Amino acid sequence: MIASECEPYAKSGGLADVVGSLPVALQELGHRVIVILPKYSAVDSIRYGLQPFMSPIGVWMGNAQEWCSAHSAHKQGVAVYFIESKKYFDRWGYYHDPDMNDYLDNARRFGFFTRAALQLCRDMGFRPDILHVHDWQTALGAAYLKIWHWNDPLLGQARSVLTIHNIAHQGVYDRADYEYLGLQWGNFTSDKFEDHGKINMLKGGIHYADMVNTVSPSYANETRTPEGGSGLAPYLNARGDDYIGILNGADYAIWNPETDPLIPANFSRADLGGKAVCKRELQKRFLLDVNPDVPVIGVVSRLAAQKGLDLLAASIEAMVEDMSVQFVVLGSGEKGLSHYFGTLPARYPGKIGSYIGYSEELSHWIEAGSDFFLMPSLYEPCGLNQIYSLRYGTLPIVRATGGLDDTVQQYDERKGTGTGFKFIQPNASALYNTVGWAVSTYFDRKAHLLKMMRAAMAKDYSWNQSARQYERMYLRARSL
Repeated sequence: MIASECEPYAKSGGLADVVGSLPVALQELGHRVIVILPKYSAVDSIRYGLQPFMSPIGVWMGNAQEWCSAHSAHKQGVAVYFIESKKYFDRWGYYHDPDMNDYLDNARRFGFFTRAALQLCRDMGFRPDILHVHDWQTALGAAYLKIWHWNDPLLGQARSVLTIHNIAHQGVYDRADYEYLGLQWGNFTSDKFEDHGKINMLKGGIHYADMVNTVSPSYANETRTPEGGSGLAPYLNARGDDYIGILNGADYAIWNPETDPLIPANFSRADLGGKAVCKRELQKRFLLDVNPDVPVIGVVSRLAAQKGLDLLAASIEAMVEDMSVQFVVLGSGEKGLSHYFGTLPARYPGKIGSYIGYSEELSHWIEAGSDFFLMPSLYEPCGLNQIYSLRYGTLPIVRATGGLDDTVQQYDERKGTGTGFKFIQPNASALYNTVGWAVSTYFDRKAHLLKMMRAAMAKDYSWNQSARQYERMYLRARSL
């Protein structure tokens, strides 16, 4: 498995959670898995016990030879290797500079990293059945197998799987780097790597991978459409049944209210007493009015339009003025949204609390202490927080898109069934009305609320379920 992120070593989003958890689950099913990552300057070698493994490693690119070294560590029994290149990875961020501008040599950086990972396999004598690559950063691995390693005694029999975590990010860079990447000019065509005169690394990976998947069934369907495919829908549709959706799993060793060491009190589906304690302490910590009879809605999110936070910004003040409800917001992101949500507690004391930034502890507190968890995303490939919320009995309020639609069952007011509240239209009015629906249920249909909480907490979205689906996909790739 070759990836640009893996929890806990390097993380900026859900990709790191998948690469951190899936290999462990696969190994528990009896497979041997190795993970190869870049050794960013932010990776704490001492904390994670990295050891020198191999040096030097020569990597032939299209028109140059580069040199690097490798370090090793272990994560729950899985071998993890890190490619060290100060030239490419001794930088401020993984993909961007402090002003959030892409590094201009990203195509070279991750093309080199992917080639180096394959070279490491050769040098250490590892013969994979499957090469699993993730997103644009390592999508070229699928192409390199076919272009350079088809006759390799170690890599020639490997099949490739490409997982798309967010199709909006495709690795589109200047064609000046194409020769360095060593992909051969005959492949610089509109069905492979060429995209309006530039290189599209994800597009080429989609063409060459034996199997392609994304991180939820609904997102797989959405990305097949012109609206959701970000220009790649025709190429995904061309893959037919070789493009599927597999839902991400949750790590219940970390996200479990019965054992969570970060929350004020533990609780379970059978004994919800501790959840009331968590709510009270959450209200105190965010300087909200301490009142067990007012519903708390939690938000833990990147503050960005894609996450629907502009819809919340357009409706949250009307919500707290018209309804008996409180909000807690944790996140950072776009400057305008960060400033807006950061100033709300002063304007609505006792009703809105916010923390601009990120805190692992606070994210657990919000999951445990809130009554509802809000995710109004414009699109959401999978989403994990709604899955965590289910386990904590914190009913999700979500837009019906991607993995949110797959994992949250709509409330049926006649039967009192479901695990959350969903809306379809991506506008502030729909969000306002759906929050109102949840709040009215809190006050007027307590029995339904409790029934939904217990149903939510019984859901199993563990990695064990998802890993078996990946196992079946690997076997299918091997048969092609």
